[in-house]
Amino acid sequence: MVVDFNKTSGLVPVIIQDNRNLQVLMLGYMNEEAFEKTKKEGIVTFFSRSKNRLWTKGEESGNFLKVENIQIDCDNDTILIKAIPKNVVCHTGSFSCFGEKESKGFLYELEAKISQRIDDKVGSSYTYSLFQRGINKVAQKVGEEAVELVIEAKDNNDDLFKNEAADLLYHFLILLKAKNVDLEEIEEVLITRNN
Repeated sequence: MVVDFNKTSGLVPVIIQDNRNLQVLMLGYMNEEAFEKTKKEGIVTFFSRSKNRLWTKGEESGNFLKVENIQIDCDNDTILIKAIPKNVVCHTGSFSCFGEKESKGFLYELEAKISQRIDDKVGSSYTYSLFQRGINKVAQKVGEEAVELVIEAKDNNDDLFKNEAADLLYHFLILLKAKNVDLEEIEEVLITRNN
């Protein structure tokens, strides 16, 4: 993991993502000393251009960023850090410097693919054929998958359990489409409950 600090006059941009949902939290800058301190301590430390010194995110607020993963881009002049924020990240009180909490992981890609297959009436698609059978059949399938997940949870075969969990999530997304509800709306309910 070699960063080319000379390429950018000693400072490189650092993108911070929430490791749990990949939301971009903030952008900062590091010099070599800040980078080494971050790696050693596991807490994000930047070089503050306004203070002209090392600055550990959260040193005043207590809202530290615990490092989970560090990656360097293909040109060795930008750092991506996946971290777990202790609390809100932005000095304004927002979850991130780019706004409030949101999650856009693979489930959103899958939701879009399910929606596309249904909207485009892809006749060869299992998803579309199940959707065509109506809300009762879709809901029934979600119930079947939930029961199968519960059964596998009681056994010790992790592979079967994971596959049943995936089946349940997949059919749940079809049910959301049938109900004209987006995954993001469900997530908003969960975020509200978590506040």
